[in-house]
Amino acid sequence: MTRRAPIFLAIDCDDLDIAKSWVKATQESVCGFKLGLEFFAAFGGEGVRQIADLTDAELFLDLKLHDIPNTVAGATRAVAVLKPRFLTVHSSGGSAMVAAAAIAGPDINIAAVTILTSLTSKDLSDIGFESSPLDSAVRLAQLAVSAGARAIVCSPLEIASIRTAVGADISIITPGVRPTSSGSDDQQRTMDPKSAISAGADYLVIGRPITSAWTDGFDALRARAATIAAELI
Repeated sequence: MTRRAPIFLAIDCDDLDIAKSWVKATQESVCGFKLGLEFFAAFGGEGVRQIADLTDAELFLDLKLHDIPNTVAGATRAVAVLKPRFLTVHSSGGSAMVAAAAIAGPDINIAAVTILTSLTSKDLSDIGFESSPLDSAVRLAQLAVSAGARAIVCSPLEIASIRTAVGADISIITPGVRPTSSGSDDQQRTMDPKSAISAGADYLVIGRPITSAWTDGFDALRARAATIAAELI
């Protein structure tokens, strides 16, 4: 088996057959697949199982849970049977909520989302955050880790500071990664893949820069994934 790059491919689509084709085309290049809200709302746990049956790559269930602790604990227990490597919660839900997820899913790496990469400094100010995106992300990361999170999801621009704050044992996953040949889409705080890994990220989440090649077919998608993965291997 060829070595896989530390990339979770974002499977953001509402067609299960297409999702399966994406997995088949890219599984030799990426370490895993991120299944988000769009996928989970459309196909639920059965869809996750069907993806898992296709590959030995890891699954990252990106549900961004954010509710009262009891509800988040219940949701975590409900999806634990799917055996994802990572499950996201919002760190802004507070330490009790993050702890509830960590306790309810002891075999899952709870990944706490700090500040969404689609948000700008102005967006945060409008919401009511008094600190900069960097300071807010570091504070949220520290809170989440102290509550039991084993991974942090953050913008590439916050990787280095969060790595310093949480230490080497916590996985850092970063979306908002864009190869230099790609546009930013709706991401605001971005970085190229190699720079993100050099800054201290363990895993990258990449979606449209790879999956957009699907318009040209299976082989084009496989080639795009291999090209981007080669930058990191």
